[in-house]
Amino acid sequence: MTLIAAPSRTASGESGFGARNALILLVLMWASQLLGLVGLLSGNIQADIAIHFHTARISWFTLVTALVGTFVTPFVVKAAAMYGKKRVMVVITVLGLVGDVIAALATNYSMLLIGRGIAGCYGPIAALACSMVRDVFPRRLVGPASGLLGGGVGLVALGGPFLSAWLVDGFGFRGALWFMAAASAIGLAALVLLVPESPVREERTRIDWLGGLLLGGGLTAVIYGIGEGAGWGWASARTLLFIGGGLAAVAGFAFVESRVPHPMFPLPLLKRRSVWTMLLTTSLVGGAAYAVGTVMFLLALMPTIPGVSDGLGFSATKNALVNAPSSVLVLLGAIAAGMAARRIDPWLLLAFGGLLVAGGYGAISVHHHTVPQLMLLGAGTAVGMGLVVATVPILVIQAVHPAEQALANGAQSMAQGATQTILSQLAFIILARDSQIIHGIRFYRDEGYSNGLLFTAGVAATGAALVLILRNSRRARRV
Repeated sequence: MTLIAAPSRTASGESGFGARNALILLVLMWASQLLGLVGLLSGNIQADIAIHFHTARISWFTLVTALVGTFVTPFVVKAAAMYGKKRVMVVITVLGLVGDVIAALATNYSMLLIGRGIAGCYGPIAALACSMVRDVFPRRLVGPASGLLGGGVGLVALGGPFLSAWLVDGFGFRGALWFMAAASAIGLAALVLLVPESPVREERTRIDWLGGLLLGGGLTAVIYGIGEGAGWGWASARTLLFIGGGLAAVAGFAFVESRVPHPMFPLPLLKRRSVWTMLLTTSLVGGAAYAVGTVMFLLALMPTIPGVSDGLGFSATKNALVNAPSSVLVLLGAIAAGMAARRIDPWLLLAFGGLLVAGGYGAISVHHHTVPQLMLLGAGTAVGMGLVVATVPILVIQAVHPAEQALANGAQSMAQGATQTILSQLAFIILARDSQIIHGIRFYRDEGYSNGLLFTAGVAATGAALVLILRNSRRARRV
């Protein structure tokens, strides 16, 4: 792999971040954290959408976006390495904007899913934003900038719920969908005007279309098969075809990548212990930490109907107020992790964060019926979430050489995205086991919420345990 680099325009003669570097970081943070904000908005409006469109398949509202994002990630990462990260970020932001507009204009559930599917092309933006940090910032600012970029989720957690509540309670789910489109448009303009192109290039070669199709298509088939398995039957031919065929495609990807001259994800990179352990542990802990939100949003926002639905019946505004202390703690946890990572092994921070997430949601699986219970038990979970989101980008950076940053970020984003999507879908399946459909709307009972929360907590605990078992005991390289 040949890389072509030029001196960063942001690196000259600045002793600190400076106004220009600060603006660039702000735009990259907007681009990457918009995914979290959209996820927050989607969680808040999914109950209203299920009721408005009379659909029992509300899980596909978020799942279709994740499926498309998983499929396109290897192609986006490869194109960014060859043609420039900024250029590719602009292209996928345009596609995201088109999908947002289609979804906002949707007159039926199918059209809504088509729009959200097209918007899924925006999914790899976070991986590109993280790798841009290393390309355009002076070396001394890469670590702080990466920590701030990851910790930006705290800002989303702090202000996002109130913004979401204002949109949903004031303008309904349409208002939230139009806000997504407006936010994408602002991000597009800021990218074009303020962010320099990455000077790092990989030699232009033939794209490994077969490898990309096998990897993206295989993971997509597995996720789709899991999503439909409960309805088709887990032993049905269709379920086995999608899941088995998807796994065979992923195995075929490994075979193809070992033989093509220009692989999509070089196997020697993925076989490196520092890389595969990082991918496995961060995807499990991070995927579980984010996936649990699907259960929590439905628990808070679905109505309370005796004998039918055991949701808490909160408005979006009340839900934001209940979660406000946790939002502050996510931000504080992320800041603390960024500071502590200079002296404490980031692997230990990730493990501790995963254990806090697991313990918090394990307790909430039993005690989630009152506001004090949610606020008190959510506090520890929020600190854990902050530790997780801030340490993941640092672990990615320390796992690879600078020239491999884009590939590593793409692989981590894809692994965590696929894991999160699978876990979210499994949580929906667990929820649906204790539910009933009335007038086309699926309502969930308390046992389903408890089991869904306990499942994701168990995965987070498993990920934390693997962190402690697999971590490299040598002192982490300073980034």
